[in-house]
Amino acid sequence: MTALDSLRIAFNDTFRLPPAATDWLLMLFEAAQLFDDCADRDPIKRGELNSVIWATLVAMPANPFYQAHQVQLSTLLGNFILKWQASDIAERKKMHDEVSFVWRAGYYDVVLGVVTLCHGPAVAHDLAINVMQLYGEKYEDYLKEFGHA
Repeated sequence: MTALDSLRIAFNDTFRLPPAATDWLLMLFEAAQLFDDCADRDPIKRGELNSVIWATLVAMPANPFYQAHQVQLSTLLGNFILKWQASDIAERKKMHDEVSFVWRAGYYDVVLGVVTLCHGPAVAHDLAINVMQLYGEKYEDYLKEFGHA
């Protein structure tokens, strides 16, 4: 099962998100993964690039969930981007640590924001730990990227 499959199941079953919210979050996940691969100069398949170009420039802005919550989602996206960029800067300066590792998980801040928009703060409070547990990367594996293990 892929990470995308696991997220889809969680968004549908655990968080009971509307289909448009699930679709938007999954497109965001794929875009973030591809952008990270670009920054790291990892190989990218042309089909994945084409899919992300379409998603970011056409499908995500046209998504009805995004359109209904554009102001809130733009703020969440801005924080997500800035946290990822801060982590990337720390990594490139060889200042990576437990904090930069956590900054990389900004996508899940967006997920929690979407849960809050869909169900309100009381339900989001109850589901917040489930959202944070979605983050699949382990700190030990993060360190291996830099030759520390």
